[in-house]
Amino acid sequence: MKILLLDKNHPLITEQLLAQNFILEEDFTSSYDEVCDKIENYDGIIIRSRIPLDKNFLEKGKNLKFIARVGAGMENIDIPVAEKLGIQLINSPEGNRDSVAEHVVGMLLVIMNRLFIASQEVKNGIWKREENRGDELLGKTVGLIGYGNMGKATAKRLSGFGCKVIFHDILPDLSDEYAVQVSLDELKQSAEIVSLHIPLTAETHYLIDETFIAEMKKEFYFVNTARGKNVETKSLVQALKSGKVKGACLDVLEYEKSSFENIESENEDLKYLLESEKAIVTPHIAGWTHQSKEKLAQFIVDKIVASHC
Repeated sequence: MKILLLDKNHPLITEQLLAQNFILEEDFTSSYDEVCDKIENYDGIIIRSRIPLDKNFLEKGKNLKFIARVGAGMENIDIPVAEKLGIQLINSPEGNRDSVAEHVVGMLLVIMNRLFIASQEVKNGIWKREENRGDELLGKTVGLIGYGNMGKATAKRLSGFGCKVIFHDILPDLSDEYAVQVSLDELKQSAEIVSLHIPLTAETHYLIDETFIAEMKKEFYFVNTARGKNVETKSLVQALKSGKVKGACLDVLEYEKSSFENIESENEDLKYLLESEKAIVTPHIAGWTHQSKEKLAQFIVDKIVASHC
């Protein structure tokens, strides 16, 4: 089989697939149109996020047997068209679930204990104790929205901090030793921390908006390591200003480029998030550890070999 690699990934992908007698070609620079012109020559593609695989692209890939995304989200692929054309879709959410879970816990500890703020103050000669009094994770009710690989890994860690973890998911009967499944209404009634672990779909676009926030019974901390467009930023900013949201931990932003490489647009809401002590913002790196890079790649290789050797 002839496979096109469109993004740089861990070298083990190349090494192990070559050892299995796949034919590999790398193209990390060609434009969408240039790739479209030659995609019919390949049996498979390995991608991250550089090029969208839309209906036009997929229909030109007349010989495609599979698309493998080194990561979890698949929103840059027209999934209904791929399925209609019989193209196998492969991803590797197992590879970065642990790094995402640790990032969630890390951001919560930083914002709830004012660690970054207090450290910067001390470095600038300011010594404030009462003003930097922290808020414990112990005893908090955490509401996870989405209970796949990322949600489960996060629940496991937060349960170890003595949190009560509940979750909402569109699939039934997912409760385990770390978390209890509830309705979305029950989550809104109980949660003191809300963390998103969902894909970006038509149903989850702007899931967190003015209405959702108003329906939350308690003031709460908010974490998003899923997709930026799951959240209507202007509503989140209003809630931070009013105090309904006590703090926001954002690894993803509504204003990111589709490739996740940088910010696509700037406005007053983004400016507020970047300047506010109530928000932590990181550059889409929750699943971006040294270990996850290798694990993401290994899961992809294992799934390709299992299906096509």
